[in-house]
Amino acid sequence: MDIELVTGRVLFLALMALTGLLISRLLRLDLTLGALLSGILFGLIVSLSDFDTGIRAHNFMPLVFYIVLPVLIFQAAWHIQPQFLVRVLIPALILAIPGVLISCFVTAALVYIGIDHPAGFPWIAALLTGAMLAATDPVSVVAKLRDLNAPQELETLIEAESLLNDASAVVLFGIMLSFALGQVTSSGIRVSADFSVMFLGGILTGTVMGLVATGIAKYLGSAPAVSIITVLTALGSFYIAEHILHVSGIISVVVAALSSRLSLHNSSFLESATSTWEWLGLLFNTLIFSLVGLVITHEMFIYQWLSMLIAIGAMLAARIAAVGVSALLSRGFGHPLSLRWQGMLVWGGLRGAIAIALVLSLPVELSYWWTIQSMVFGAVLFSILVQGVSAGCLAKKLKIN
Repeated sequence: MDIELVTGRVLFLALMALTGLLISRLLRLDLTLGALLSGILFGLIVSLSDFDTGIRAHNFMPLVFYIVLPVLIFQAAWHIQPQFLVRVLIPALILAIPGVLISCFVTAALVYIGIDHPAGFPWIAALLTGAMLAATDPVSVVAKLRDLNAPQELETLIEAESLLNDASAVVLFGIMLSFALGQVTSSGIRVSADFSVMFLGGILTGTVMGLVATGIAKYLGSAPAVSIITVLTALGSFYIAEHILHVSGIISVVVAALSSRLSLHNSSFLESATSTWEWLGLLFNTLIFSLVGLVITHEMFIYQWLSMLIAIGAMLAARIAAVGVSALLSRGFGHPLSLRWQGMLVWGGLRGAIAIALVLSLPVELSYWWTIQSMVFGAVLFSILVQGVSAGCLAKKLKIN
């Protein structure tokens, strides 16, 4: 391994992320927009200088799954307030499990019908697209709701639903990808059983990892040590669950973060760990959106514009269906969601970092990978530029305060 070459590439990616922060500050843009512009700028630099970023299909998928996703998921889970999570857990779980399944299959059906090319874009390609677009990333929406003094329960519901449905979507994506690569030929019943085993196994693994990690942290009694241990917990809980136990690494990371946060709730070390996860989350979120700007091409908009529009329409229709059905189920469990909250859940269900991470990890040996990538990029750009920008205005119209 050429250490100098690896160091240069890491510094290039870090500089690209830092430039995204500077652009968003200078132009007073959302972080995601600044990061996208940074990626586009660095893409031009790469094309003019012939600099090799080192990003390849064969090495990007492990990087995304073993480094990027665990950090993003752990950071999101770490910042959820436990006292409010308990109040919205049932509707969040309903949105995250049956809601994700509805979103995935409705999106897949509409995309498959819209593209209408079974040979070039088979049903499994539509299912992969649906699984990726089922994951929501409402960071900018939550920030706007906070500025408007929206109810804390609504903020927590949106955050918790995003966190849990990210986990469900990643599990679903993994299953669909196995089918696409010909690694699984199971029946629907077997797939459901596998999904349940991966989900429950991830919960158990994450609980054990979180409790063991916080036990060690409390024993060491050092703020820097606590920060180090939480980072190792994020990466280790995913690796052990996914690579050794073959259960859901993402679910394991979510539960490890929640159990660690609860164990350290009244600890003097909580602030130090929270500070660590703030800068890690900022860095990785900026980096993942910068990568979109880096790899996006104008050919996508020339040749795939119709596919992008189909994906955007399917995404919105599926979100309406998922929220509507989940609201009915939630009412049955004694947790009704008002129409105003449902409106915010629909429009505030932005697609972002997780969808990008998943589509960037898609193997290029799949003949339809570029079509899926174009559709997901188009849906994410629509989320950022249209839904994200207008979410604050919608919240004011709905009087979410």
